[in-house]
Amino acid sequence: GITAPRAAGAPFHPRRGTEPHPGRMFIYLSKKIAIPNQVKLRCLSWNPDQGWIACGGDTGLLKVLKLELTAGKGESRSQQGVAAPSNLSMNQTLDGHHGSVMCVTWNALHRKLTTSDETGLIIVWMLHQGMWYEEMINNRNRSVVRDMKWTANGSKICIVYEDGAVIVGSVDGNRLWGKELEMRLTFVEWSPDARTILFVSGDTVYAYDAEGNRVKQVALPELDQDRGKEDEDEEAASSRVEVAGIHWYDGVEGQADPHAPTLAIAFRNGRVQISRGTDDPEPVVLDTKLNPLTQCKWNTRGSVLALAGTRRAPGGKGEGRDMTVVQFYDPHGTYLRTLKVPGTGINALSWEGGGLRIALAVEAYIYFANIRPDYKWGLFNDTLVYAYTRPERTDSTVVFWDMTSGETHSTNVPALRHIKASGLHCVLISGPDPASGKYKVSLCNSIGSPIETKYISIRPIHVTMTPLHVVIADGRVVYLWQYKTQVLKLTSADQAKAAELNQIRRTTGRERMLDVNADSDSPASTLETFSYPSDPTQDRITAITASEKNLIVGRESGLLQRYSLPHISLEQTNVVRCRPQLVRLNCDSSRLAIVDTNGNLSLMDLDARGEDSKRPGKLLDLERKDAWDVCWASDNPRLFAVMEKTRMYVFNDLEPQEPTLSSGYLAGFGDLMIKAVMLDSLMNNPERPTPDMVVTFETKSLREIRDLIETSGRAEAYAHIEQHPHPRLWRLLAESSLNVLDFGFADKAFVRCRDFKGIQFVKRLQSIGDKMKQRAEVATYFGRYDEAESIYRDIDRNDLAVDMRLKIGDWMKVVSLIQKGGGDDKLMMDAMTRLGESHAERYAWDKAAQYFSQAKQYEKMAECYYRVEDFRALHKMVQAVPQGSTALLQDLARKFESVGVCQSAVDCYLRAGEVRGAIDCCVLLNDWQRAVELAEKHDFPQIEGLLSKHVRGLLEKGDKLRAVELYRKANKGMEAAKLLASIAEEVSRDQADPLRAKKLLVLAAFEVERFRKAAVDRTLTAADGDIAQATAKTLDTLMTMDQTAEDLGSGGSKVLAGSAWRGAAAYHYYLLAQRQLYSGRMDAAMKTSIRLAEYEDILNPRDIYSLIALTAYHSNYFGICSRAFIKLETLPPSPERGNDFTEQVQNLALQIFTKNSPLDPQPLPRQYMDCLDTGTPYRACTVSGQLIQEAERVGIECRACRHYLLKREWNNTRHCPLCHSRLDLDLT
Repeated sequence: GITAPRAAGAPFHPRRGTEPHPGRMFIYLSKKIAIPNQVKLRCLSWNPDQGWIACGGDTGLLKVLKLELTAGKGESRSQQGVAAPSNLSMNQTLDGHHGSVMCVTWNALHRKLTTSDETGLIIVWMLHQGMWYEEMINNRNRSVVRDMKWTANGSKICIVYEDGAVIVGSVDGNRLWGKELEMRLTFVEWSPDARTILFVSGDTVYAYDAEGNRVKQVALPELDQDRGKEDEDEEAASSRVEVAGIHWYDGVEGQADPHAPTLAIAFRNGRVQISRGTDDPEPVVLDTKLNPLTQCKWNTRGSVLALAGTRRAPGGKGEGRDMTVVQFYDPHGTYLRTLKVPGTGINALSWEGGGLRIALAVEAYIYFANIRPDYKWGLFNDTLVYAYTRPERTDSTVVFWDMTSGETHSTNVPALRHIKASGLHCVLISGPDPASGKYKVSLCNSIGSPIETKYISIRPIHVTMTPLHVVIADGRVVYLWQYKTQVLKLTSADQAKAAELNQIRRTTGRERMLDVNADSDSPASTLETFSYPSDPTQDRITAITASEKNLIVGRESGLLQRYSLPHISLEQTNVVRCRPQLVRLNCDSSRLAIVDTNGNLSLMDLDARGEDSKRPGKLLDLERKDAWDVCWASDNPRLFAVMEKTRMYVFNDLEPQEPTLSSGYLAGFGDLMIKAVMLDSLMNNPERPTPDMVVTFETKSLREIRDLIETSGRAEAYAHIEQHPHPRLWRLLAESSLNVLDFGFADKAFVRCRDFKGIQFVKRLQSIGDKMKQRAEVATYFGRYDEAESIYRDIDRNDLAVDMRLKIGDWMKVVSLIQKGGGDDKLMMDAMTRLGESHAERYAWDKAAQYFSQAKQYEKMAECYYRVEDFRALHKMVQAVPQGSTALLQDLARKFESVGVCQSAVDCYLRAGEVRGAIDCCVLLNDWQRAVELAEKHDFPQIEGLLSKHVRGLLEKGDKLRAVELYRKANKGMEAAKLLASIAEEVSRDQADPLRAKKLLVLAAFEVERFRKAAVDRTLTAADGDIAQATAKTLDTLMTMDQTAEDLGSGGSKVLAGSAWRGAAAYHYYLLAQRQLYSGRMDAAMKTSIRLAEYEDILNPRDIYSLIALTAYHSNYFGICSRAFIKLETLPPSPERGNDFTEQVQNLALQIFTKNSPLDPQPLPRQYMDCLDTGTPYRACTVSGQLIQEAERVGIECRACRHYLLKREWNNTRHCPLCHSRLDLDLT
């Protein structure tokens, strides 16, 4: 039930449990074990991993039991899971306790059992050679143990005594800590991470940390509400609100919803609080109406909460009787199911690992109940789709298993709620989305690819699917999505009507909303016009089903509403005396199967008239109990299958056939065969589904005809089938007749089942005179291909075996037969090609390439190598492509071009004769050097225009360095040098970074040298007949270059005027002088700065002579300083120097030379003075800046820049200080 609203001003606002409509979970009692001597049981625990059951009771009773499931030999596939018979494989009585055993708990990870009795004796048991023995004993002798709990990882145990004593120990028996709490303890619980311990004392729950320090008192809003009741005496109220059980799900088996509550606290008065830990501000609160409530346990997956207790059943007159029940809820408080249990009370409750069975200790008995969970799954188009939860993930993994090929495709879906399948598609429903609050409806194909997605606002409680529609409902509103339109073959007379219907569909749309409380004849509306009703409904939807023609809605009151599809108009209403839980329509929508909340099955004929002749709908004389699944036959409106507990019944009209043991979920019923999926077994190993998890059952009529054919003959079987005709029975007779080559009965049977292909096959068989060939053809017809091949080989007709394998597309067998002499090379090549194509369809590109290689299918080989990005193999394959395969070579070139492999792409273009394509490829991939070479070789002058266009675009963007890179790739050395020089000038103009200017000029000089060297190399490598012409052209080019260098001094770049290295040398000596100045070597700095006098056209003369004057002044070379001041005074005026620059220089000179005579300590060599006066260059060391007079003897020349450094200044450097090229050192 739902608790009443809290009073205004209450500190907590807990979320109430959702509507009490039952979910799709079924449970029934399946087994009972009696304890000898009627000893009353007090505790029970089921080991979740190994399956041992420990139970304790009065007089020191302690037993360990184990139920082994034993499947039958003949029906082992169907008798899996809970349907398999179980026997006690272990029944050991453990001696050691003398008082009543009050508590038993398992450590599943370490395989230990801990027990305690009313005297305070604690025993730890261990398994040795299949028997349980005492490992440790502890007896406090002061109080009784009330509860014991292991942590989720089994490393620690917490034991609480009634007097408040707490002991925490490790799995190896060591005591970690103990504490005496001033309270009477009843329960203890660990948090999943073992960082928090909860202690229960009466009606209060306290939280402590793992070291035993108190943290807080857990908020219990329902307890606060009950404390406020003043009409009860204090003692009675306290006993009723005491905590009856506490369980915190440990998360070991994962959780599909990471936000679902996991901590359940149950009170004896029937109230239950479910929260997300101890700090949940809005816990779920239930009022179960159980009084007293005695047990509270999560299943091992945290998806179902079992609450046991006593409930008062309503009576006719006066008081009702008390019933012992177990009620089941999901983590969000949704009521699922109630299980009635005989006896006066449930003393203990425990779940089996996996959550498929539950054990109940009632008086001197252990009752076992089987649970049929509502798995998320569906079967369509030979594909099984199902969902499961991985412990390490917080979402659901959805698997699409192709049962024909065995392939699986998986995807992860967060907050998955439903899976339904029908026809050729399935639908996945998930949500709600945290941002929009809407639910996602995804229509998927057989490999899990979404085809279409919709978003809905209603909560998807009930879902059904047909080959045309997806129907989703909450408690009141139904959403219908017509995802597919039925295609009908219409006559000309129906064309107008069809056009009208199609127009209606286009104007009204494919999505409709239906309010089941609406009274109009057309209650459906579009999404745009629909608004959710504001008034609450008292009669909620509990079940829905649909066919291609009708929609059935079942409601709490037993009302059944029948709507037509696709027009969605209310056709009829009926009332049944139950609450529908599961409804199913037969194939022609004439009958409805109804399963209520108690598992009772009834049938209704929707078209027949009952007591009310004006209202269609009549309940048929059929009632079955403990039903949990129904499936109608797709080809017979009177046949249906029902699952009752662990038995499957097939009904022909209202007559049941002999049951079959099975725990499978019904997936389909057709051709007198039922397909069931063993989902329990599948969920134990969901990542590796096997064919034996899908079982096919034959109906009784099919088995009878098969037996009749074997015992009485085909004539008797023919007569029997005529009395009970069915297409599947006629096909069975035809198939059995073909196996013995009885063409008469085979032809008659094919005629009766209207199998035209079978009739033609019989005629063709009759035209074949050879019995062996006829047997081979029959074996082929039934898919027994190996048998057919064996027959052909026995009669030495390998060619027919090859033809047979060709027809069925078994190309691997074709290759094998050809190798044994059954075909020619052309057929072998074709078979290899088909094998490659089959592997390519499954994306096995490596294997496909191997077969295509043997078949010499170069186009398909290229595609395979391209898909796996094996470009080395693709390049090797190019060499094997025959000449003239222009289209293939162009395709290969485009493939290489798309991934940037320029060289291979150009080779393919050239082999295909596409020079223009090769040049375009080089331009696209920025390989301008190859582009220019190809253009010059093949006389393609347009390349210069393309190059210029690209350079202009880069310059307009201000990306000059990329333009330089482009020129370099195009072997345009002079253009690159000019651009580098202009960048260096811009840098030097701002005086921001002289070092960067030097680097740029070094690069420019290298480009000039590279250009000159290339021009000389063309002369040396020219052909003999063209040497003179090439030499003349080269000399002309060099003269033009010299002239260009001269012109650069006036109208172009000054730094390239004369020698290409002048600019680089100028900045090198300038930087060298600066370093020497700041390091205090004034004499060396002066001599180096004098060398700068040559570069007045590159460096600022003011900077040059200012540096000379400064270094000479500090070196006491006042003569040199005087000359520098004279140069500064005679500089022409410029805006950058200002009008008063000359005056400032003169004033400074006056201050210096009034105190110091313009004389030098000693005269400098003539070369220094000539350079200072007239700018005459001299050889200066690139390391120290000093004069080199005998360069060949005392200097080392750099082969790249032709500059020298003194041998005495060489300090083990191996690179030129100016251009950084490697030096050719010869110090001898």
